[in-house]
Amino acid sequence: MSTAAMMKRIAEASPRPMARITGVVYLLYFLTAVLGEFFLRGLVVDGDAAATATNILAHESLFRLGLATGLIATACYIAVTALFYDLFKSVNRSLSLLAAFFSLVGCAILVFGSVFQLAPLVVLGGSQYLNVFKVEQLRALALMFLELNTQADNICVIFFGVYCLLIGYLIFRSAFLPRILGALMVFAGLGWLTFLSPPLANYLSPYNVVLGFFAELALCLWLLVMGVTFNDGRSRPAQRGDGDRSAPMHS
Repeated sequence: MSTAAMMKRIAEASPRPMARITGVVYLLYFLTAVLGEFFLRGLVVDGDAAATATNILAHESLFRLGLATGLIATACYIAVTALFYDLFKSVNRSLSLLAAFFSLVGCAILVFGSVFQLAPLVVLGGSQYLNVFKVEQLRALALMFLELNTQADNICVIFFGVYCLLIGYLIFRSAFLPRILGALMVFAGLGWLTFLSPPLANYLSPYNVVLGFFAELALCLWLLVMGVTFNDGRSRPAQRGDGDRSAPMHS
């Protein structure tokens, strides 16, 4: 047996370490995402350009730290996406790849939106070429960029909603994770999809957001603590011939 084939068999026989790694990276995502929100909390005042500009200039280091932490969180989620693809490709490679695609598109929109989040620092930076604008205009422009960032966030969660739906289905089809986690991820996906209609999302807020957070955190903690297990006690990925739940739907 070749070394590559032997390594492949070892990886297939012991997915638990990979599941634990996924849980660790997932937890890093949650920590950085929460920290990013904490750093930015209270700096942006809805509808008040003057107060927002004053807060950003007074706490510029916190604002930059929140932006940087948010980008690190996005990078962690990209890693989680890749790890989930590897974990679920034995269940259904096509759906696992499709789920990864939707997640990566959502992450790309988040990164693009961060440009709008950074823009107020440029607008309010006091550069000489900005003297052609009045102070009130610069403040309004800064708030407009932050509103565009919020719109980008609302768009990206729609893609994450589809991602959660697909991951939930893959959990249902797998034989190594509890179906309750799949159900939670499906409900989380439906909650994120409410952002297709902003009035509906606002009406259901914060329950739709809390549901998504709780579902993904539950999956994270399960992977971190329990890993992946089969009913017969073995820890391995789904293989062809293991039964209807674990057999891949496509080659």
